[in-house]
Amino acid sequence: MQEDQELADWLKANNISEVECLVPDMTGSARGKFIPANKFLKEESRLPESILVQTVTGDFSDRFWGVYSSSDGDMILEPDLSAVRKVPWANESTAQIIHNCFDKDGNPHPLSTRNVLKKVLDLYAQEGWHPIVAPEVEFYLIERNLDPDVELKPPTGRSGRPETARQSYSIDAANEFEPFVEDMYNYCNVMELDVDTLIHESGPAQLEINFLHGDALDLADQVFIFKRTIREVAMRHNIYATFMAKPMKNEPGSALHLHQSINDKDGKNIFSTETGEESDYFRWYIGGLQKYSNSVISFFAPNVNSYRRFTKDVSAPINLCWGYDNRTAGLRIPDCTPASRRIENRFPGADVNPYLAVAASLACGYLGIKNRIEPTPPHSGNAYEEEIMLPRSLEEGIRALDECDEIKEIFGELFVMAYTDVKLEEFEAFIRVISSWEREFLLLSV
Repeated sequence: MQEDQELADWLKANNISEVECLVPDMTGSARGKFIPANKFLKEESRLPESILVQTVTGDFSDRFWGVYSSSDGDMILEPDLSAVRKVPWANESTAQIIHNCFDKDGNPHPLSTRNVLKKVLDLYAQEGWHPIVAPEVEFYLIERNLDPDVELKPPTGRSGRPETARQSYSIDAANEFEPFVEDMYNYCNVMELDVDTLIHESGPAQLEINFLHGDALDLADQVFIFKRTIREVAMRHNIYATFMAKPMKNEPGSALHLHQSINDKDGKNIFSTETGEESDYFRWYIGGLQKYSNSVISFFAPNVNSYRRFTKDVSAPINLCWGYDNRTAGLRIPDCTPASRRIENRFPGADVNPYLAVAASLACGYLGIKNRIEPTPPHSGNAYEEEIMLPRSLEEGIRALDECDEIKEIFGELFVMAYTDVKLEEFEAFIRVISSWEREFLLLSV
């Protein structure tokens, strides 16, 4: 096949000796195996389908064997030529290749999060539309932490001093970590990741990277690879990088803001009319995000820690308001030209599986357009002064997902069942842990 030959030529041209065969699991973590390059194209790649439904602790839901699989059989993997990259940190010449997952009958595997995003994109393609996204990814650099009972701390930078004050958009604060930043950009260049602007966010040693806008699946792949890359670069500098949504109790959380628009078959933005005004599609898309975001919040906030981020006055949304250039609202409309008119979804945390976060945001907008859902009037003031409207726990978010038939139809009944099982298993594991707060305030007081 031509694709096999193209891949073989690429491996040979880059002197690749080993291949990382990757698939993202429910949490967005990389699962897979290493295969010598000289055997990679000669053998069919397979992995157990159970790896797609592992919890963040590596466990499985009690229903896995009876509902999703009776034998934990293999799924068939095929390399995606659009997702082939070199591994710049490997000791030998290594490639990392994201693979498509299929069942034994050759159908896209229903439990693959990458396949879920493709299903949503197919809905747009049937209308002649092409979604465009631009992620903004926040993360913290922290000291190496070997004891989970010890609170996280920012690392010392070049000055030898850790940050102790808010440093939003500080050039000097970002330069404290210049060696890390240089290696980050070098690695991203090798892997052809479309990283653009770097800023220092308001938290200590909290950075944000903006990606150039582009195809939704490609950008989800890039964020998946980027998060893995940043953690690797940090360890090379004897520190950690974390994408936890709320790693430190008195500091802002980390988000993955998603800018999104839709082009028609001629490449024109359907959010704008021929005369440059806001289109019906634009309003309906916002209406869909307002109506369905609570139903998909577990894709925007997929972990027990995620909901700590939704707190007043710490740069995270707490309700479903939208507004023009309003960062207190969950849905922000940036100042832009008609050709670049877009919506910024500020609900997702940095801890998301990027495939599911993008799929969920696009699904909400799609349902808004198809059902012609009108949004509320734009909010022009401080949205933090309005009531909290978002679910406050992973369990509540999962219940909302399970009650939304329209989202289940798009994502697939089996996938939603598996996802809710995985996340409820994580919630039950978390609820068994007794926190230091409980010991401090309840031990001798109740």
